[in-house]
Amino acid sequence: MREVLPMPEARDGRIWRYVPRGRIHPMHHHDELELNLVLRGRGRYLLGDRRYDLARHSLVWLFSRQDHILLDTTPDFACWIIVWKPEAVRRACTEPGTRVLFDPNPAGHFCRRLSAERVEALDKLHAEIVNAEPDGPRFNYGLGYALLAAWAAFEEAERLPAGLDVHPAVERAAVLLREREGDADLEELAAEAGLSFPRLSRLFKQQMGVALAQFRNQQRVERFLRVYGTGQRRNMLDAALEAGFGSYPQFHRVFKALMGRSPAAYRRGLKSD
Repeated sequence: MREVLPMPEARDGRIWRYVPRGRIHPMHHHDELELNLVLRGRGRYLLGDRRYDLARHSLVWLFSRQDHILLDTTPDFACWIIVWKPEAVRRACTEPGTRVLFDPNPAGHFCRRLSAERVEALDKLHAEIVNAEPDGPRFNYGLGYALLAAWAAFEEAERLPAGLDVHPAVERAAVLLREREGDADLEELAAEAGLSFPRLSRLFKQQMGVALAQFRNQQRVERFLRVYGTGQRRNMLDAALEAGFGSYPQFHRVFKALMGRSPAAYRRGLKSD
């Protein structure tokens, strides 16, 4: 799905610090070049027929014709996201070594792990660019410099193993579980993805690094967080049932295992915040 990003006319792109808020974002692509720099936590990008495993200090490039979806983020996940308009990329990338950034879908693996020193420097740079946003020219110059600085850091970074090829049925199942509201029967899901349930289960665990049922539970917890919000409008049981859990005991067990605390402790944390 092509997404049209809201881009200020007088700015060469956008930059923000991202943390998961429970919103489910479908698989998409956009005209702008995108960079993610992971500050903490873990996650996975499903990128067409490949998977990128993200960890602290991962830097990943997402190109304009690459459908992508962020899956399976840990509760502490946080990253910088920068997007550049195509014309900004062309202006900044004049050296031959940077021309790959023009390509809408280049071959190769574009996820690497940076050193702590590099991440600290880029983190400070990105914060300065955010502060410069009211000053259009300074903001745009900063974005151009950030593009070249990030590419230089990527070029010198540790090369990670190539992204895993993902079976189309595994990709389909992950997207369906990510996007589908409410409960999802795994036997029916396998049929919709085009494989038998046992084969899909084996492939999913092998290629996604997590069991199919566990991934479904992660999506249910994420939906619960979105539905429950601050807890002022919904009670926990109603939100858990809407998220796809069959009972409160099931919800309690899964929530505590994934979030590291009970639902009641989570509710108390919201009130104290």
